Amino acid sequence: MSAQFGRWNFDGRPIDLQYLHEVANLLSPYGPDRQHFHVADGLAFQFFAFHTTQESRRETQPHLTQSGDVITWDGILDNREELTRELEPEVAMDATDLSIVASAWTQWGINAFPKLMGDWALAIWKPTERTLFLARDFIGTHHLYYHVRQDHATWSTVLDPLIVLAEGCFELDHEYVAGWLSHFPATQLTPYLGVLAVPPASYVRIRNGNAGATKYWDFDARHTISYPRDSDYEEHFTSLLKTSVLRRLRSGAPILAELSGGVDSSSIVCVADTLVASGQAPANRIDTVSFYQDGEPAWDERPYIAVMEKARGRAGCHIDVSDHTLIRYDYDPDRPELTPVSRGERSEPVLKLSRYIASHGHRIVLSGVAGDELLGGAPSLIPQLADLLVTARLMLLLQQLRAWAISNRTTVLALLAETLRAFLPRSATVGDVRSAPWWDAGFMAAHRAAFSRYEHRFSLLQAKPSFQERLATVEALRRQIASCVQAPQILCDRRYPYLDRNLVEFLVAIPPDQLQRPGKRRSLMRRALANVVPEEVLNRKRKAFIARQPLVDIMSHWSAYRELTENSILVALGITDRGQLIAALEQARAGNIIPLPLLAHAVVLEKWLRHIRPYAFVSSLPGPVPFKLPLRPDVNGHSISAESTFI
Repeated sequence: MSAQFGRWNFDGRPIDLQYLHEVANLLSPYGPDRQHFHVADGLAFQFFAFHTTQESRRETQPHLTQSGDVITWDGILDNREELTRELEPEVAMDATDLSIVASAWTQWGINAFPKLMGDWALAIWKPTERTLFLARDFIGTHHLYYHVRQDHATWSTVLDPLIVLAEGCFELDHEYVAGWLSHFPATQLTPYLGVLAVPPASYVRIRNGNAGATKYWDFDARHTISYPRDSDYEEHFTSLLKTSVLRRLRSGAPILAELSGGVDSSSIVCVADTLVASGQAPANRIDTVSFYQDGEPAWDERPYIAVMEKARGRAGCHIDVSDHTLIRYDYDPDRPELTPVSRGERSEPVLKLSRYIASHGHRIVLSGVAGDELLGGAPSLIPQLADLLVTARLMLLLQQLRAWAISNRTTVLALLAETLRAFLPRSATVGDVRSAPWWDAGFMAAHRAAFSRYEHRFSLLQAKPSFQERLATVEALRRQIASCVQAPQILCDRRYPYLDRNLVEFLVAIPPDQLQRPGKRRSLMRRALANVVPEEVLNRKRKAFIARQPLVDIMSHWSAYRELTENSILVALGITDRGQLIAALEQARAGNIIPLPLLAHAVVLEKWLRHIRPYAFVSSLPGPVPFKLPLRPDVNGHSISAESTFI
C-alpha cells in the first residue's frame, strides 16, 4: 500500500521544507515507485506511491479537483463499475480508482464515503471551508493516524513521522496498554496519548483546531436473509466468495497467497485458481507461502499443504519458524519499532519471505484472516440458543439444547445456565483474564472495558443476540488488524477476501444455524465448497491450538525470562505484580497450564517498552537517560528522491 502524509499549520505559516525532507526519509521505503508533494498556504500533502494495479500507474497524487480540493487516496475500489455507472457521464469506464473517488466526492461530499467499498484510506482538504477530512474503509485494513496540537495537525498512513518528528514527547496511553495486555487495543488508539487512528467505517473532520470522528456506515439489524433451502444459502455464499476473491486478484503483478493448510487459506487459493482457469480473473501467477514449525507435534500442517500443492500441480515457498522465540525476538536497534507488534525485520523467516517476494515480483498477499471467526470455525452456540430464548421458541430451544449437549458432551442444564448468564452483567475479570493474576488489580479496575475486551452481555433491548455477537466478532477483527503494522522490506498490499463488505453483510444477515450446527462447524462453508476444495482439507479436524512451544521456550530460556522481571517497566508503572508474574513463570517452567497468550502479550510489551525507552518518544518510562534518535537517510542515501516533484 502507498504512504500518505500531511501537515496543516492552522495560522497559515509556511511548512518547513527540511521537515518535509525528513518525512520523505522515513516514508520513501514505503513508496518506491514515485513521490509527489503539494505545498501551499500552510498546508502540505505528500504521497509515496506503491502501485498494485495497472490503473494506479496512471494516477497523479495529490489530486486537485476543479473546485480546488486536494485528495490523497490509497486503496482499491471493489464497486468501481457500479460507481462508474452511477456517476456517468462524468467518469469514463476505464477511469482510475482515484478519478472515481474524486468524482464521487465532488458529487456527494461526505455522503460518498459509505458508497466506497473496498480497502482504502483517504485524506481530503477542502480550502473553501478550511476543513480536513480523513476517512477509512469499513474494516480498517489501511491505517490512517492523526495528531492535532494547538497550532497544527499532522496525519499519516505510517505512524513513524508523527512520532519521530514530533515537537516533544508523549505520554504512554494506558488504555492502549490494557487493551494490548488483554487482547488487542481499541481501533482508535495508539501507544502515544493524543495520537489517534481514524476508526474503521468513520471519518474525522478537523476544523478550527478541533477534531471529531463520525461513523459513516454500520450494519443494519433489520437486514436479514432467509431462504427456503440450504442450497440457496450455498449458492449465495459461493457467488459472494468468488466475487470477493476476484476483486482481490486485481493486480498488475504476480500474487502471493498464504497457504497454512487450514480450510480458510486453502479455500481462497482454490477459488482463485478456479477463477483464473475459467478466464474470469487476470491470468496473473498465483504463488503460495506456507509456514511450518517442527517443534509442535500437534501442528504439522505440511500433509495438508502437500495435498493443496498436489491439487494445484505446483509447490510454494516453505518457511520454517521452528526457531521463533519471544525472548530472542529482538528489535532492530537502528530503527525504532513504534508499536509492540515487531515487524521482525532481522528474523530469518522475515528475511526469507522478503527475498522470495523480491525475486518473484509480488505486490499482493492474500490472507485467510477472519474465515475462522466469521464462518463458524470457532464455537459460538450460545448466541443461537439465546435467539430462541428471546423469541420464546421454547420447544425448538429444548431440541437445540439436547442436540448441542450431545455434541459437546455436556448437559442441557449446563448449556441453559450458560445461555442465561450471557444476559447478566459482565465482570472485567472473566475467563482467561481472571486466570492471569500477574496484572495489578487497580490497573485492571481503571481499565475495565479493555480487560473485558470491550465485550458486552446480550441486551434484550437490541437486536437478536446472534446479531450482537457477530458485530462483536467484526469489532474484534478490526482491533486485530489495527494492531498489525507493515514492514518496509516486505512491500505487499495485504488483502482479506473474508472481509469483503458484501460477504460480511451476508454472513451477519443469515440465520446462525447456517454457519454452525451441532457437531458441524463451518456447515455452510463445507457444503458450498465441497467440489472446490480437496476433501482431505475441507473436512479436516480443527487445527490444534499451539501450546507446547511456548512452554519449551520458557524452559529453554529461563534466565532470560526471569531477567524480564528484574527492573521491569510494567512493574514500575504499576501495571504488573512482580511476585505473581514470577509465580506464573515458575508454573509454566514446571509444565503447568497457564494463559500463555496473555503471558506472551506481557512479555512482548515489556521488551517493546525497553526497546522504545532510549528514544525519548515516551516521557513517562522509568529507566536510563534517553537519547533522541538521529534521522536516517532514505534507501538511496538522499534526503529526497530524484523522482520527487512538487505540484
